[in-house]
Amino acid sequence: MARPVFPPLQIPPPPRAGVRFAWLPTPGTWKFHLLLSLVAIFVLGPLGGIAASYMNFSLGFFVGGQVLAGILGSAVTYGYGPEGKHGANYMQTMAASVASMCAMSVLIQAMVWLGMPQPPAWHLMLFVGCVGMFGVGVGMLYTPLLVDRLQLDYPSGYAVANILRALTDPRLLKASIAKLGGGAAAGGVVAALTEHVARLAATGVSASSVGAGMVVGSRITVPAIVGGLVGAAMTPTLRAWGWLGPDEPFRKVGFLVGLAMILGAAVVDLSLLAVQAAARVRDRAKLPPDNEPAWKKVSLPKLFAWVVFWGLAVVGVATQVLHQPLGFILLGMGLSLLFVLINGIAYGITDQNPISSAFVVSVMIMSLLGLDNPLVGLMAASILLISTSVGCDMQQDRSTGWRLGTDRTIQFRYQVVGIVMGAVLCVGLARVFMSAYPVLAINQLDDPKAPVGQWGSAMTYKFVGAIRSLGSLSDHTVQALVFGLVLGFTIEVARKLLKRHAGYVRFVNGSRAGFAVGWTLDAVVLASPYASSFGGFVNLSLSLWFGVGGILSSLWNTWSGRGAPQAAGTPGEGETLPEDMSTMSLVGGGLIAGESLYFLVVGLLGLLALMG
Repeated sequence: MARPVFPPLQIPPPPRAGVRFAWLPTPGTWKFHLLLSLVAIFVLGPLGGIAASYMNFSLGFFVGGQVLAGILGSAVTYGYGPEGKHGANYMQTMAASVASMCAMSVLIQAMVWLGMPQPPAWHLMLFVGCVGMFGVGVGMLYTPLLVDRLQLDYPSGYAVANILRALTDPRLLKASIAKLGGGAAAGGVVAALTEHVARLAATGVSASSVGAGMVVGSRITVPAIVGGLVGAAMTPTLRAWGWLGPDEPFRKVGFLVGLAMILGAAVVDLSLLAVQAAARVRDRAKLPPDNEPAWKKVSLPKLFAWVVFWGLAVVGVATQVLHQPLGFILLGMGLSLLFVLINGIAYGITDQNPISSAFVVSVMIMSLLGLDNPLVGLMAASILLISTSVGCDMQQDRSTGWRLGTDRTIQFRYQVVGIVMGAVLCVGLARVFMSAYPVLAINQLDDPKAPVGQWGSAMTYKFVGAIRSLGSLSDHTVQALVFGLVLGFTIEVARKLLKRHAGYVRFVNGSRAGFAVGWTLDAVVLASPYASSFGGFVNLSLSLWFGVGGILSSLWNTWSGRGAPQAAGTPGEGETLPEDMSTMSLVGGGLIAGESLYFLVVGLLGLLALMG
């Protein structure tokens, strides 16, 4: 019988053999969880949440609080020895949920820009909280598929797992400190230089993009380069067709094609998985007993009940409290079910969660259905935006837990508490920021020359621009979506057929020439739609740097010819690292961590300077 989603917290205390400090609460007890929760909810969560809100209001993007919370959380659980990694993972899960919710404060700014009446704060908190609960449930539903079955890397989650393992286990820390620390230092330096050196910034270099590429390898990053180059080559033609303005970049159309390509490929993969699941049900009696480890197990019936309950709560609050029409609220929830999967795949492969792109596409779909009310469009699309943000964050946290063997049920509970705190802080921080800095209320679409200083609000700019397009969906938008859907479906079918051909498999595995042909087909000719779509979401320069990281990683792994990565030092010294703590994953994860920490610190210092 499957284990319930919400088991009692009275977990039998394990032996305290690895605990370094006798005064620490016994792992698994209520005192242990109280300690972790208090630190995460009142220190780590608000720290990441304030930084995320500030960054979205100023820069138009935010970095999650996983890395910072992981490092600080490891300091709290260091006394538990190597098993402290699980406690640190619980804390970073809760803190990251708070940060993800706080980043959604730009939705309230969008309402102000559009001149919409502001509902009472508690109405918004209730709505945002219910949507967040719905989103984490949907994200958890897809975890077995994306994390266990497809085993997507989730590069930032990979980095956090390495950090938690290293910082709680002195043996692993000794073996990995040079690579992880060196990568983090380099990431921070590169981030600082790009902030202050215009020529370097013009190259579009990003330490986290290079680091993510190093984690996933060239078969993922080269397709991103190909997608970006194809887009650059097509830009003059698209301008001639009138799909792009004279100065508009390819990604204004490319993100539509990219999202549709992911959907087309996902249709193929999900269809195959459905066939396999049906066959497994038919042959259940012939299968060996389920040996799934206890930490992975959740009760699917209770998880479905969670999603249904909070879905009904979203409907109730939206229609009865905020007086929104039922039809488009249900549409927003239905699109959430789709885009938490699509964006989760993109996030797992490229470390980029295209939440703003999903928001824009949802607005376009509502426009296609005849909606022309901006408030309704914003509220319905907000369901998709919040669900996609917290749901994909849930999947990334589960990928960290998958590498560490952390109990998923308890991790889920920590995320739920983070959603509650995040819903309160999201609305509260939006009101605080906009009261303290009235310039945030200036609609930059109507007044592009307004002196807004550092408050660029690029994400709000995109949201408001999309909402204003309601009722005026162009033909080329629909054509781009259909083209991407067909292209992604066709390529994924061809890839599946080719990889099932026994002769082709023998050829690519039998010689260097076969390996070269296989790599070329896999990375260039029939590149994964999930990977190549990345070239449509970002500028070409970012795709190139992402590709550089993957190429460097693959070249290193090929030339080094090593199996399981070994510890630094001479033979006989140090400890053997876990198989997935390779040199490239450590250095790449360090680059991601370094840039994330830099921007979080910059965000906090910038906020403190303004308050001073």
